[in-house]
Amino acid sequence: MALREIVTHPNNILRRKALKVEKFDKELQNLIEDMIETMRAEPGVGLAAPQVAVPLRLIVVEYGEDENPDSSPKLYVMANPEITRASTETELGVEGCLSIPGYVGEVERAVEIVVRGQNRFGKPMKVKAKDWLARIFQHEIDHLNGILFIDRTDKVWKVEDEKETAQATAVD
Repeated sequence: MALREIVTHPNNILRRKALKVEKFDKELQNLIEDMIETMRAEPGVGLAAPQVAVPLRLIVVEYGEDENPDSSPKLYVMANPEITRASTETELGVEGCLSIPGYVGEVERAVEIVVRGQNRFGKPMKVKAKDWLARIFQHEIDHLNGILFIDRTDKVWKVEDEKETAQATAVD
């Protein structure tokens, strides 16, 4: 396992649509492990393959529900994720991004979503997500489509203190 360098804006790979994962081989497993290690080291709660300069439709998400502080965060690894259902109810929330360090913005997202894709071995999987977990998945899937959180808001600001950074760690 190895830490990977996070690509930052305005690198062009962040604006390209990522390619479908076709091979679930040892190389992909190594990439997944590197992405998990990199996400945790930053620290972030999500990471998309384009953020480590790999143009594949692959995300990792690790998040613990706020309602139960004693529970460990759950790790999701998903290849070729697609949002198949989204609630009409939306909510504004502050997002940050490892690829846009030092800035956060207020983004409107669906409160609940259903995501279908494949697990790290190519088997079908489905995740029903709500609240912050739904926001994280939407943010990471946007990365696979060349969309950054700054594209979804006109309210972006520079983070001035650690407290504000901590509040915006709900996304990568």
